[in-house]
Amino acid sequence: MLQTRIPNAHGPAQVQGNDTATFEHTVSVALGLISRQYPVMIISVLLCLGMAGVYLLSAPKRYTATAVLLMDSRKMQGLQTQVGAAGENPIDTAMVDSQVEVLKSETIASAVIRDLRLLDSPEFMREDAGLLNGLNQLFATFFPEEKQSDAALMRSAIGRIVSGLTIKRVAQSYVIEISYQSLSPDLAARIANALAENYITDSLESKYQASRRAAVWLQDRLKELRAQASSAERAVADYKAKNNIVDAGGRLLTEQQLAEINSGLTEARAKRAEAEAKLQRITSILNADESDPQVILNDLATVNDSMANPVITKLRQTYLDYAAKASDWSNRYGPNHLAVVNLRNQMREIRRSILDELRRTAEAYKSDLAIANAREQASQKSLNDTIAVSNDTSQAQIVLRDLESNAQSARALSDNFLQLYMVSVQQQSFPITEARIITQASELSTPKTSPKTALVLLAGIVGGGILAGLVAIFLEMLDRVFRTVQQVERLLQTNCLASIPIVGAGADQGANGSLSRLKALMPFPSDWMPSPRPRSRPIPPTGQPSRAVEAGRPRMDRPDDRQLTIDDSVGRFAINSPFSRFAEAFRSIKLATDLSNYGSPHKVVAITSALPNEGKSTVSEALAQTTAQSGLRTLLIDGDIRNPSLTHRLGRSANVGLIEVVFGKVDLKDALWVDPQTNLHFLPCVVASRFSNSSDLLASAQMQKFFQDMRGQYDRIILDLSPLAPIIDVRATGTLADSYILVIEWAKSKIEVVERVIQETPVVRERLMGAVLNKVNVAAMSRYDTHSGGYYRNRYYSRYGYVD
Repeated sequence: MLQTRIPNAHGPAQVQGNDTATFEHTVSVALGLISRQYPVMIISVLLCLGMAGVYLLSAPKRYTATAVLLMDSRKMQGLQTQVGAAGENPIDTAMVDSQVEVLKSETIASAVIRDLRLLDSPEFMREDAGLLNGLNQLFATFFPEEKQSDAALMRSAIGRIVSGLTIKRVAQSYVIEISYQSLSPDLAARIANALAENYITDSLESKYQASRRAAVWLQDRLKELRAQASSAERAVADYKAKNNIVDAGGRLLTEQQLAEINSGLTEARAKRAEAEAKLQRITSILNADESDPQVILNDLATVNDSMANPVITKLRQTYLDYAAKASDWSNRYGPNHLAVVNLRNQMREIRRSILDELRRTAEAYKSDLAIANAREQASQKSLNDTIAVSNDTSQAQIVLRDLESNAQSARALSDNFLQLYMVSVQQQSFPITEARIITQASELSTPKTSPKTALVLLAGIVGGGILAGLVAIFLEMLDRVFRTVQQVERLLQTNCLASIPIVGAGADQGANGSLSRLKALMPFPSDWMPSPRPRSRPIPPTGQPSRAVEAGRPRMDRPDDRQLTIDDSVGRFAINSPFSRFAEAFRSIKLATDLSNYGSPHKVVAITSALPNEGKSTVSEALAQTTAQSGLRTLLIDGDIRNPSLTHRLGRSANVGLIEVVFGKVDLKDALWVDPQTNLHFLPCVVASRFSNSSDLLASAQMQKFFQDMRGQYDRIILDLSPLAPIIDVRATGTLADSYILVIEWAKSKIEVVERVIQETPVVRERLMGAVLNKVNVAAMSRYDTHSGGYYRNRYYSRYGYVD
């Protein structure tokens, strides 16, 4: 089988999603998408531009006037000494943002409406201009509404003010811009200035009213706070005298006594623990096993008091000297020597003396422990008594602290309210505001701000581009058909043998006409071009052998009524126009079938498709004509028993065919049709009525024997089969065909359908030589194959003499 490049299943499919995809590939994909969908994209862009134009023509022109306020944080010098630190808080960022919201409030808008008498201004009340407002007014003429009340008119006017108003802070400064948009520049300037002035007036009025209310309330509250502070201070003095609470340097006497007794108790406990530890250690030494004197001596060394006792120290030293002598004499004279025995007796007496001395020390420790316990108990009793007294004093002190805290809070609150009252009186006499107008709006400095022509057109272009891209991508997602060779190879995992261009009814060109045009185009001598082949070959006289018999082909009579006359057939176009792309595509398929012979014979090549009307019969005819013209003994068989379209086209008058030959009703030579120009043999399929068991016929032993006989008589057998999806006849040809060629109609065959029928037909999948893209629109295909688009251009073919 022809070995061509079959892309990996994960290759092209992952190019866009792969992180290593190059910028060039992305640009190529985008350009390919634009080249395929540019009509729809242009329509989308023009539609958005048209909508933008309609908006520009219908939208009313609006003007924006701007007044500028400054929130001045500096106080007037004359009031700084009076208000001082207790005055107003300095202006901060949050306060400026709060004033922006105040400017947007309905209170300011209502004041502006009343000052300018906007409810009586027709110019202001018809602010809602535009296409929608015109439609509303048109309907209002047919359906008049009731007259609105004053409150409803005020709400409507406030809504207009708020909708046209824009308040913003300039960066992080204290400057606020007040902008108002209107159909009239003069009205816009007047409303912007009125907003600023009414804001200042409202701020002054609010400060005056707040100061007046604060002064009245502070005066009454100050009297109450002074009485509460005096009463709280008297309660503190009375409670101290009643509970005998005396302090020295800010600390109660019971607290000092409690600290001293607690220190003495801690020291008594430490001494008791020390005496108890010494007694336990001496007792453990005395209770040790006397059979091991060395243990007693070692434990004795760990007691400090025993080491400080001169008697024990002298006895222990004597014991150690005797032990050394006993060991030395025992080594010299033996352990049973009288001197050694005497030394051991003396050592035993010394140990007894040491134990007696330790018992006397233990008795002393017992006495010390008893004294320590008595001291600890006395300190604990004294501590308990002091704690009882301190608890009573502490309970009284808790109440005292609450009384003192209340007195201090009442006095501090009274002082603060006194200071606030003084500040309020000063502010009430001369209220000030931090805001002032630094720029007033004027009609001359009011520009047109809506609609912005450039911005609207740019939005239309951008929106149109986005819409065009989305529409193009959506159409690409819906385009689930085969359009490129790479797509066929990647999705079906097989070779794409050729792309057959579409030819119309008038596309048939004779060989003479093609060659004459080619001679005129190519710069070669006219005698270099081969002479056109004759359209037909003379039939040899009866009894005279033909060239087919001389070449070893099966001899048969070829009467005139069984000669193929197919000069006007699309399948004949490959013979009549040998220098066309159509003919070159079939030479490519023929070459693939030739190369497939290497290794194992592939004489029977079956042509099929997924669905009807994809051109499989035309491909079968053209491939058979091309193969026969090359000199191979070629047999074309119409194997589509259910719908023998090839027979209807090439041999309408045939009355016998494949079925009769297979079952031995007629001889092969009586059923064959012959093309006199290419010597192609065609075996039709004649079906008089509907044939239901066509698959049984194709799988029968007679059919297998017939094809086995044909393999010996012909070099190549082209078998036109039925489509894969509608019927199951192709599945019964596993013993007949050596390989299969799948015909796919360009831009029509659905990918899902072709993949499904290939999966459901294992015999075709395993022996599939390749696929053929049929009815290809070459100009459109170059737009879909961005990598090989130039391959389809005619100027490259014309260099080698090809003419479409």
